[in-house]
Amino acid sequence: MIIVCQRLLKNTKINGITLFPFIFLKKKDFLKDEVLIHHEKIHLRQQIELLIIFFYLWYLAEYLYWYLRLNDSFLAYKHISFEREAFAKEQDLDYLQHRKLFEFWKYNAF
Repeated sequence: MIIVCQRLLKNTKINGITLFPFIFLKKKDFLKDEVLIHHEKIHLRQQIELLIIFFYLWYLAEYLYWYLRLNDSFLAYKHISFEREAFAKEQDLDYLQHRKLFEFWKYNAF
């Protein structure tokens, strides 16, 4: 389910965020952005694979690792394996139809 929630993302640089089972978008116009929606759907699949809670724990652990290593929040975010997969495949709108289980592991930068 996609929800437009301007208050949640109002004062952030975030255009969309996936918190299973919802995709929150910053602006109503983003409902037309197929690439952004697809990026967030990739995160939904990742969350399901890791039984949701393990996704969030792993995501946080990777973020902290990269933040401590790089001392830059944006670079830490870009190095997270889940984000690397989503950014790499967000243009391929058929990706989820042939994506293999735990595909994000290929994007692990450790």
